[in-house]
Amino acid sequence: MLNTILIDAGPLIALFDRDDNYHERIKDFLRGKSYRFVSTLAVLTEVCYMLDFSIKAQMDFFEWVNRRGLILQDISQSDLLRVSALINQYHDLPMDFADATLVLAAEKRGIMSIISIDSDFDIYRLPGKRLIKNVFRTA
Repeated sequence: MLNTILIDAGPLIALFDRDDNYHERIKDFLRGKSYRFVSTLAVLTEVCYMLDFSIKAQMDFFEWVNRRGLILQDISQSDLLRVSALINQYHDLPMDFADATLVLAAEKRGIMSIISIDSDFDIYRLPGKRLIKNVFRTA
């Protein structure tokens, strides 16, 4: 059974960039686990930008996404009100657009876990002050 989980840009970049400092750690962390990854187009854009040093790395990433390695949560124009509210709420961090879309995806899908290299998800909260557990940082 696949465990549905959010994934941030950092771990995805690390998976497809062999020179990334987290490459081996992320591979080791994911080995033997059965996850269905959910993310957003904003995260995909960030990953592609960071992999722009290698067309092969970008194409490998796209191929993986196309084989359903990553499920993209739609963010509609009407969702931008919530995204902007989140960015405003966490302006002191600041929260970036990609992170805001991940929090929105968590709200829409009821997903309570994420894989992220960043500590920001230790701070972000869902309605009811519920935490999105960062399973990578707690491993």
